[in-house]
Amino acid sequence: MPVMTIVFIVLAIVAVIALIVVVSFINTWLKALLAGAPVSMLTLIAMRLRGVPYGMIVDSRIMAVKAGLHLTINELEEHYLAEGHLIPTIQALIAAEKAGMDLSWKQACAIDLATKGTAKTVGEAVRTSINPKVIDCPNPNAGRKSIDGVAKDGIQVKVRARVTVRTNLERFVGGAQEETIIARVGEGIVTTIGSADTYKFVLEHPDRISKVVLERGLDSGTAYEILSIDIADVDVGENVGAKLQEAQAIANKNMAQAQAEIRRAAAVALEQEMKAKVEDMKAKVVEAEAQVPLALAESLRSGKMGFMDYYRLQNIQADTSMRESISGDKSKK
Repeated sequence: MPVMTIVFIVLAIVAVIALIVVVSFINTWLKALLAGAPVSMLTLIAMRLRGVPYGMIVDSRIMAVKAGLHLTINELEEHYLAEGHLIPTIQALIAAEKAGMDLSWKQACAIDLATKGTAKTVGEAVRTSINPKVIDCPNPNAGRKSIDGVAKDGIQVKVRARVTVRTNLERFVGGAQEETIIARVGEGIVTTIGSADTYKFVLEHPDRISKVVLERGLDSGTAYEILSIDIADVDVGENVGAKLQEAQAIANKNMAQAQAEIRRAAAVALEQEMKAKVEDMKAKVVEAEAQVPLALAESLRSGKMGFMDYYRLQNIQADTSMRESISGDKSKK
């Protein structure tokens, strides 16, 4: 086969491949060119080889260029490969630019990646920065209806507040979220109520709570800037002081009863002990009395005592018994 024929065939194959490539990318390339965001054919082929959806990348760049944002294909491709949300990020950047906010592409990408997997988005962050939102304190979804504090007079005060916040884009990445704002505001409300001398002061000056809470700088280290704290509702709760005093009185009564029971048990034990001692002494007396006849018999045997002495002793005992009986009869009369 002649050399020229082989060269012709090779050129024909190359031309067919080039035609196929051109046909595959011509629509995207031409769309980008006509939109004023040109992309080279080699760049489109490279993105195709890397598995990047070049159509979405080109559409994103066209959107950015039409909005006056000069983003390169590499920047868009980097954010996509980092598994970021490309279109929402560009839309958020456009909204920030139209609102006159200073938000760079790197910041927008960082916020988008930081909110990945959460309920937050970079678009919401920008919208909240443009249009402040209101946070209920406490959060109704947490199951609590009010923040409860006790004044110095022991009366409970129930407060519901509404906090108006604006996103601080510079601190959004790494900053505390809404839960921290709610917790700090709740702490400030409880502290303010607790420092009031009476619950009436809280009812008469609800704005005092807002002022004290705002002065504490509760938005420090958070992703939001607190614009205002409005007290939505103030109610009087229970008399906690009276309940505590009642509980203390009951506890004191129970303690006194317990101590009295201890003393009674000790007295009963002492009484039983004394009875036991009396019985012991009676037993000793009986034992001693039982020794008298033995001692008399021994005296009679040893001659220390005569029979006449014994009879005389018997007469004395009989005389004593008679006198006791006579005195007993007179007492009965």
